[in-house]
This record gives sequence, structure tokens and C-alpha cells, in this order.
Amino acid sequence: MKNSILTIHIITIFPEIFLPLKTSIIKRAQDKKLVNINIVNLRDFTTDKHKTVDDAPYGGGSGMVLKVEPVYKAIKKIKRNRSCKVILMSPKGITFNQNKARTLLKEKNIILICGHY
Repeated sequence: MKNSILTIHIITIFPEIFLPLKTSIIKRAQDKKLVNINIVNLRDFTTDKHKTVDDAPYGGGSGMVLKVEPVYKAIKKIKRNRSCKVILMSPKGITFNQNKARTLLKEKNIILICGHY
């Protein structure tokens, strides 16, 4: 692991779900400056009065998808001239395991996009 602190930026429309990160083992890691957790509310990057972050899928179909514009603006603000590994989480994605965790420890900044809700 690098000597510099790992910062994990979590982009979500439900920031309150991540309140447990302020307790337990994750809190101790943050207190020891081993990791920094930054919760980013995607609704802060919308332009309409309703803070809309999703829309119907292009071409139709059931369900909703996140709009590209607020996600792009959030990533752009977080990156601000720094290198970041961007990960879009998905139920169809690769399973997170200990080997993936070790690989991510090599990064200085990680952006996690909570795309499924």
C-alpha cells in the first residue's frame, strides 16, 4: 500500500445510506488517516428545480436510468486535475473480492458511482 491516503468518492442519490461509514472499523481507518471517504450527492449536480437524476431508457423499456449530465458533472468536479479510477457499480458487474481490493489499494483516488438503486 502507498504511504499516501486513499480517497474514495462515492457518487449516490442516497447519501444517508452511507452514514454507517462514520462508525466502526471504517471510522477508525478514517481517524488514522488510512482512508478518506467522500460522499457526493448526485442531486447537487442537476439543473432543474426537482433535482432530477434519472430518466426513461433511450429507446423505451421498463425502469429508469441515471442521466449522463449530472454524473459527468460530479466526476469532473471530483477529478479537478487529479487522476482517479472511476468504477460504475452494477449488479451485472464483476464480483468484488479481496484481490480486487488489493489492486485498488494502489490507487490514490477512486470514484464509485452507485448506478443501481
